[in-house]
Amino acid sequence: MADDPRRLRLYVQSKKAVTTFYRAPTASTAPGIGPNVSTSLATTDAAVTSDSPVHFLSDDQARCVAVAEEVAHERGYHIEVIDIEKVGRLERLVTEHLRSVSSFPVLLTPRGQRLEGVAEFTGPKLAELMPTELKAVRAFTYLKVHGGDLDRIRQTLETFPEVRELHFLTGDWDVLVVLEFPAGGANKRAVLDFVTERIRGISEVLDTSTVVPEYTVTKFPIY
Repeated sequence: MADDPRRLRLYVQSKKAVTTFYRAPTASTAPGIGPNVSTSLATTDAAVTSDSPVHFLSDDQARCVAVAEEVAHERGYHIEVIDIEKVGRLERLVTEHLRSVSSFPVLLTPRGQRLEGVAEFTGPKLAELMPTELKAVRAFTYLKVHGGDLDRIRQTLETFPEVRELHFLTGDWDVLVVLEFPAGGANKRAVLDFVTERIRGISEVLDTSTVVPEYTVTKFPIY
């Protein structure tokens, strides 16, 4: 697993139950009847039962598996699910240095990071363990504004779908705007066109300075 940073292991702990299944009697050819005609022998052994062990996950662990696999699929990772009750618990815990684990499931990354327990399996925490390249175009624009009504400036900026975050600052710049454009739908010039035409079109905006990264890796959830 250490050779591939995008392959993670998810350890779950199933419960084992022994349940009785009904097995229909096997058809048999009665003496004196041709080989093409068969009949079920009505004996006390006709209804055969078999005790078979069955492994099942609790609903909360099953939900954790589903959420982890969904996040992994979105971010280009692969998760191997391992049931410690089926592969040998002691051997697996020692091998993976999980002897201190007190609750399952446990998600283990090649870097040694892990999530343990049902409560930890949230979208943000899973995204934290699976950083990925951001396919959307994200840019950062600093604004210098001239007095005016900051609430109105905020409300105006919030009407633009491209504006994802607003940070109000102290110092040389007054506002930091985080912009995001769909993958393939914008380049650096398109971003700057948006800033100069839409944002600088707000009467209180005096000046702007925009940074467009060439490459972005994110640990935030991708919505």
